[in-house]
Amino acid sequence: MLDDAGLQALREAARLSPDNLPLRRHLAQQLLGKGYLAEAEAEYRAALVLAPKDPDIIAGLAEAFVRQSAHGAALSALEPFLSEPGHPPVLGLLAARALLGEGDTARAAQRYQDAVTRDPSLADPDLAARLTLIPQAAPAPVVDDNVEHSGVRFSDVAGMDAVKESLRIKLLLPLQQPELFKAYGKRAGGGVLLYGPPGAGKTHLARAAAGELGASFVNVGLADILDMYVGSSERNLHATFDLARRNRPCVLFFDEVDALAARRSDMRQAHSRQLVNQFLAELDGVDQDANEGVLVLAATNAPWYIDVAFRRPGRFDQLVFVPPPDAAARSAILRILCRDKPLAEMDFDAVAKITEAFVGADLKGVVDRAVEAKLQQSIAAGRPIPLSTGDLLAAAKAVKPTAVREWLATARNYVLHANDSGAWDELMPWIKGKW
Repeated sequence: MLDDAGLQALREAARLSPDNLPLRRHLAQQLLGKGYLAEAEAEYRAALVLAPKDPDIIAGLAEAFVRQSAHGAALSALEPFLSEPGHPPVLGLLAARALLGEGDTARAAQRYQDAVTRDPSLADPDLAARLTLIPQAAPAPVVDDNVEHSGVRFSDVAGMDAVKESLRIKLLLPLQQPELFKAYGKRAGGGVLLYGPPGAGKTHLARAAAGELGASFVNVGLADILDMYVGSSERNLHATFDLARRNRPCVLFFDEVDALAARRSDMRQAHSRQLVNQFLAELDGVDQDANEGVLVLAATNAPWYIDVAFRRPGRFDQLVFVPPPDAAARSAILRILCRDKPLAEMDFDAVAKITEAFVGADLKGVVDRAVEAKLQQSIAAGRPIPLSTGDLLAAAKAVKPTAVREWLATARNYVLHANDSGAWDELMPWIKGKW
């Protein structure tokens, strides 16, 4: 209940004129400014119906979510806009806050740096300190504590049989059958670039590759590499490769690698180009056997922004497209996500049929939404009530994924109009089948 007469008057005016966008936007801003977060969220949602592509409304809605600690909802609202080149920097700042709330410090740091580089007035010292982006003590060295041993196997990855088979041939078999591959001059090591829409499971695949091999796994985040001191980023990158070499066989995984391997022609600062040069040198190794037994996996949603030098033989010369899951894979993902929950008789195939263009992250959101609703019923009943097919169907109908469609629109432009080298031939049949 609002205890502000001015806000009550504004709300009544909006009720009488529901299609008045400026009025509804003003009401939402006033509610947000005075801390009525749930009410502000409702008004921003209503405004979004009238102007679904308005970045100011999205920014207000995302801020309302973040201030209510609904970080996942904030990211879902922001994601379609963040994938667009030249998006308003304030959206990146809000994404940084949401990502930090989710515990993803590396991606939060990337978003924050991009936002304040484009608009210095957005600098937030408190947020920067939490992201360790302001001057601190000497940078901490990379230590062996960063080495993991993944318990995930390919059998834990639903669907994507063609992708898993490609990784077996390109990465795993040279280590599992070294004598055979040595006879043909094939070294045990190399680089593979996984690319595809957000949330399709690229990181999960990398962990599964390490688990399948029984190898060490080093997950490299941007915060592990990027440093404000000149030369420190290059040293961090070298130390990371040395860590992998000390723990071989090792899968060295770079997520969102486009932030470390962007096209040098697009860079304004010399130290950024130097980091790319260092990355290329580490991939080549100081001698022929330097990276023997080190499998370098990288993932990106935007492979077209990566410097072409990374696709030279011996580097990330092998590109593997990780598509959104098909119906069979979506059914398998749902089965995995629900396996530790009380269930009634389930028809996962029925849910899979209505979740076209959903990726693994979207499906997890569907299950989470259904579980939250079921928990409320269980609390009222005083006993666990099994999750049903109807619960998942209802949750799926309330979720509208946009990441895949937005990514497809961008990918289609590159495949059809910027594919002179043939780098995106693998995408051609998939794109044409969807458009």
